[in-house]
Amino acid sequence: MFASFIDFIKKEVVLVIALSLAIITSLFSLPKLAYIDFKVLILLFNLMIVVAAFKQLNVLDTIAILLLKRCGDLKKVSYVLIFITFFASMFITNDVALITFVPLTLVIAKKAEVNVLKIIVFQTLAANLGSALTPMGNPQNLFLYSYYNLSFGDFIRCMLPVFIVSTLFLILLIYKEKNTKFQVELLLPQLGNRLHIIIYMLLFVIILLSVFRLLDYRFAFIVVLLSVLLLDHKLFTQIDYSLLLTFVGFFIFVGNLSNLPTVKTFMEQLLSTSSSTYFASLAASQVISNVPATMLLAPFTTFPDALLLGVNIGGMGTLIASLASVISYKLFTKDLPEQSNTYLFQFTLYNFLGLLIFIPFIYLLFIR
Repeated sequence: MFASFIDFIKKEVVLVIALSLAIITSLFSLPKLAYIDFKVLILLFNLMIVVAAFKQLNVLDTIAILLLKRCGDLKKVSYVLIFITFFASMFITNDVALITFVPLTLVIAKKAEVNVLKIIVFQTLAANLGSALTPMGNPQNLFLYSYYNLSFGDFIRCMLPVFIVSTLFLILLIYKEKNTKFQVELLLPQLGNRLHIIIYMLLFVIILLSVFRLLDYRFAFIVVLLSVLLLDHKLFTQIDYSLLLTFVGFFIFVGNLSNLPTVKTFMEQLLSTSSSTYFASLAASQVISNVPATMLLAPFTTFPDALLLGVNIGGMGTLIASLASVISYKLFTKDLPEQSNTYLFQFTLYNFLGLLIFIPFIYLLFIR
C-alpha cells in the first residue's frame, strides 16, 4: 500500500500539491464553494470527452497518416508532424495533441529507422506555442478567458503576435535540420462509426459555441452528457479527472489566499504593473508550471494581457514549465530510455532559445 501511495504521488504530484495547499490555507481562511469556477470545469470536461471520442474513433490518426503518405523525405515528414501538432493543439489542447501525435512519430522512427528526438522536441514546442492562440488551446487560456470575461476577438488580438513568431520559429528550426529521403508504409487505422463521428463533430461545434459564449455552457454540458450516455458511456472513463480536481484544489487555495489581507496586499503590489505581471508569470511558470502560476496570479493583477502572454511564453523553458512537456518526455523515454539525457539536453536547449527570442520581443512590442 505504501509503494502504491508513493507511485500515486509521483504520478499526480501537481494534484497532490494543489489539494495540500487547499487544505493548509483552509486552516487560516474558511473555504467557500464560490471559489470554484464551475464554468471552467464544465468547459474543460466537455472538451476532454469529445476529444476522447475523436481519439477512440481514430479521426486524428487518420488525418495525420493521410498527410504523411504524401511525404517522401524527412523534412516533409517533420513539417507535417510538427505543424499538425501545432494546429491541432489550438482545438484539442496541447497535452492531447502530444498524446495523439508523439506516438505516431515514434512509430515512424521504428519503421523508417530514423532518429526523431528533435522532431519530438519540436512537436512539444509546437503544442505549447500553438495552443497559446485560442481559449480552448490549454487550461490556463480557458481559465483566463473565463476569469477576465475576455472577448474572443480581444483574446486573438493579444495572442496573434505569439502565433506569428511561433510559426516562423518552428519553420526555421525545421529548415536548418538535415534532410534525408525515405519511404515508410503506414497503415490507415479503421475509422469508427461514421454516424458517431458526425455527431461528435456537431457536439464539438456546440462546445466551441459555448466557449465563445454564443451558447450557454450549461446547455452544452447537458447535450454532451446525454449524447455520450446514449452513444458510448465508456468515454466517461477517459476523462482526466485528476486535472479537474487539480483545478478545484487551486481554486480553493487561491480563494483562501485572496482573503488573507497581508498576502493580498503583497501580491497586488508585486503585480501592480504590466511589466511586473509579465515577468512574474514567466518566472512562476518555470518553477510551478504555467497552469498553477496562472491561477495563483490572476486574482491579484489587473493586466490580463500581460498575464496571458507571460504564462503562454512561460510554457517554454524547464521541463515542468508546461506539464504537457512532461507527457512527450515520458512517451519518448518509455520507447528510447537510453536517449533520456540527450532528450533533456536538446529540450532545454531549444526551449531556452525560444525564451531568449520571445521574452524581449513580446516585452518591447506589447508590454513596455
